[in-house]
Amino acid sequence: MSKKRNVVLFIASSLDGYIATKDESLDWLYDVEGEGDNGYSEFYSTVDTVVMGKKTYDWIMNQDFKEFPYENKACYVFTRSSTENTKNVTFINEDLTTFADKLKRQDGKNIWIVGGGELLHFFLKENLVDELIITVAPAILGKGIPLFKEGDYQLNLSLKTMRNFNQFVELHYEVQK
Repeated sequence: MSKKRNVVLFIASSLDGYIATKDESLDWLYDVEGEGDNGYSEFYSTVDTVVMGKKTYDWIMNQDFKEFPYENKACYVFTRSSTENTKNVTFINEDLTTFADKLKRQDGKNIWIVGGGELLHFFLKENLVDELIITVAPAILGKGIPLFKEGDYQLNLSLKTMRNFNQFVELHYEVQK
C-alpha cells in the first residue's frame, strides 16, 4: 500500500502575518539572519510536486533566476486562461478540488503549495491542505499581502514540531480533519 501524499504549505511570514509587501517585495525577509537555508533543502526533498497560482508563477518568472527553481519537480500552475505548457510547467484550467484529489491519489512524495493567496485560500476553504509549515520572521510589516485571506472557513491545527533557525521560528502544524 502506498503512503498517502499530503498537500503542504511551506512559506515564510512576517510576525504580523504578511508574506510580502504590497509591491510584492521580499526584501524584508533577506534582512533577517537565518541559519543555513532555514530548512528549505530538507523540506524540498520531501516533495516531488509543486502547485502555484498564475500570479506566483509570473512573479517567479520575473525574478533573476538562472534556471527554473522547480526544474526537477512536477510543476502545476493554476490559471483561468489557456496557456501553453512549457518544458517545466503544466498549466491547469480545471476544477481545483478534482485535480488536487487526483494528485493526492497518485504515488509519490508530498505536494507543495508554493504560493498564491487565491490558490491557498481555495485549498484551505476546501480542506485540501494537510500540513502547514510556516517560518516566522522577526519583522512587522504593518501591511502587505496577507498569508491568510479573510474568509468563511476555519481549521483546527495540531502542532507537530517547532524549531528555530537563528532569528526564524518554524512552526509545523497538521490539519485536524
